[in-house]
Amino acid sequence: MAEEYADKMARKTDAELRQYVTGRDQYRDDAVLAAFDELRRRGQPHPDEELVRPALETAVQAQLAREQAARELAEQEARAADPATISAAVPELYSPSSIAIFSMLPMSMLGGGVLLGMNLFRLGRKRALLGLLLFIVLYLIVAGQALQWAVFQQGLHPFVGTLLFNVPAILVYLLWFWPRYVQTEQYRSRGIIIPILVSFALVWGLQQALPYLMKQQPKKVQAEVEQLLKR
Repeated sequence: MAEEYADKMARKTDAELRQYVTGRDQYRDDAVLAAFDELRRRGQPHPDEELVRPALETAVQAQLAREQAARELAEQEARAADPATISAAVPELYSPSSIAIFSMLPMSMLGGGVLLGMNLFRLGRKRALLGLLLFIVLYLIVAGQALQWAVFQQGLHPFVGTLLFNVPAILVYLLWFWPRYVQTEQYRSRGIIIPILVSFALVWGLQQALPYLMKQQPKKVQAEVEQLLKR
């Protein structure tokens, strides 16, 4: 900008330059400074120069700082509006519905906990992830014992028992962990096709290994399991 005004003032007449100086309130401060400089270069320094130059230079520096800040703000807004920047800033997470659906698959609430744990890990919520792992372990122990008692001792249907086993954990995932530790409303939803395929592959493997595992159990346990499977 200073070079632009210097070239502009070099083409002005002496009278025009003095008009910039005497009527400086009508012009930009940097234009007035350029007029002072051009008069001095021509050997006609204006008598008001020493008096007003410090204030003009201060005003020009402040103007340059404001213009620089405005440019930086415009660049930031442009980057924020860039789809690539938005995509990189928004985390890719498994949605609450994905966690709920996956918790009802053969992997049960453990599968939904894995998806939620992957979200927490991706967001860097390490303490929350440790809390989730602790909850899953305690839930599997306590609720697992309760489910075993209800099915084997009270005759609860296994399907109903599994449903009752999964639902409380899902509610804890979605009503406690998600709002407190995920803490985001904007995210890109990750697909669950691959986790579902892995889950079914693990379940299929367990089914294939079940006969061998059953043979390793005591006769009483084998009889209880056979009775349970007949229901």
